[in-house]
Amino acid sequence: MAEDLARVFRAHDNGNREKALESLLAVDRHQFPKLDDDKLEVAASGFVDALWAKDQVEFQYLRDGEINKQGLREADYSPVTQKLRQRAVTIGADQEYAIKKAEAWQQHKIGGDYWTPFLESQVYELRAVLDDPAYPHKPRAGQAGPGPEAMRYVLAFELHDMHTERHWLQGVRVMTPYFLRILAHHNGGGD
Repeated sequence: MAEDLARVFRAHDNGNREKALESLLAVDRHQFPKLDDDKLEVAASGFVDALWAKDQVEFQYLRDGEINKQGLREADYSPVTQKLRQRAVTIGADQEYAIKKAEAWQQHKIGGDYWTPFLESQVYELRAVLDDPAYPHKPRAGQAGPGPEAMRYVLAFELHDMHTERHWLQGVRVMTPYFLRILAHHNGGGD
């Protein structure tokens, strides 16, 4: 699953929508075992199409290889949010998932704080994956934090951003416990 998720983002980097969709479907089959094939397709295509919608917005503000950060800061990301909402509705996530994920992607391109909305969006997705509206559960200190799984996801994103084979492999290793936690939950093994 961790390798398939890495393939989603690498396929996106390479402009290969079909490979990105195929890879995300492989991940989502395990994340959302109760969804039928049609709903899995809708959920996965919502995310993948959001990546491509994000590119379309960003390309409008790209000149000579440089992003016009001010223009992008004020850009309309609603096409991105709409695609992410498609995923949220299908997987049963709070709509804030879509809003926070789109905000994170926008902030990422303009050099802003993208990790906070990224963490928040991942908590919403994990709540849907684990069918637990109270995730994360922490024993004592740091209870306001997003939980280790959401932190792993953002760290894997950071590693992917380095665009080296070494970093991509590290991202796969970081995400392995993330998906083990999900699989343990679905197999009745709890945390």
